[in-house]
Order: sequence, then C-alpha cells, then structure tokens
Amino acid sequence: MYSEKVMDHFQHPRNVGEIENASGVGTVGNAKCGDIMRIYLDIDDNGIIQDVKFKTFGCGAAVATSSMATELVKGKNIQQALEVTNKAVMEALDGLPPVKVHCSLLAEEAIHAALWDYAEKNGIKIEGLEKPKTDISEGEEEEEY
Repeated sequence: MYSEKVMDHFQHPRNVGEIENASGVGTVGNAKCGDIMRIYLDIDDNGIIQDVKFKTFGCGAAVATSSMATELVKGKNIQQALEVTNKAVMEALDGLPPVKVHCSLLAEEAIHAALWDYAEKNGIKIEGLEKPKTDISEGEEEEEY
C-alpha cells in the first residue's frame, strides 16, 4: 500500500505551518477529492529558499507529498525549486499508489503557485514558470456528456 517514507512523512510531517510575510504563497486544490495544499516560501535576496512551510487539508498521501515537497525545495534556488516535479516527489517517497498520484501533482502545482506569487510580488519573470491553475472551485474539472 504505502511505503515507509510515505507513512513517516504522514505521521511526522516536516515544515508544517505558515510563514508570516512570506515571499510567495501558493494554494492549489482538487475539489473532487477534497485535497487543498498551501505552500509558503521565504526567499532571500539571492533567490535561495531559506524556509518553506505548508498547510494541507486532505488524505495521508496529500500530507506526505506536501511534507516531502517542502524538503525537496528547502535551501534550493528558484530554478532548482521549479524543477521539482511530481515524479521527483513520488520517487523521494518510494512511490505512491496509482490512485494517489494526483497528490504529488498538487504538491508540484503548489510549489509553482508559490513561485508565481513571489514573481508577481517582485515584478519578475521566472524562466519556465507558467501561471498556475489555482481555482479550487467545484467546476474545475467538469465532465462532458
């Protein structure tokens, strides 16, 4: 079912909380499954992520992927953080069940949303960063009939 690393990050999540006056904050969610993630970044003048915190409402896999994602970006520069993919999060956790892969996607999207917020606040463009989908409303993924 879940790897030991997933269970460890779920039972003992790293970097939980908020950062006051964060350099960038990203909130993403999937209304269908109920997972909502918020990532806070503290980025110094050299573009290094000095601190990162998260708050997640969701299942154990959502908490574990949020926790691991914060570990993967802490101490990295903006470009390195942008390169943290859902695949990297899953690999760092020794895998996820197929029905929980979306949690790692949310973690990647939350990092990107926080970086986008940072770029907007500072009037800069981060090469390779696209505006994230942060709409957590019910109609985000409407089914076609």
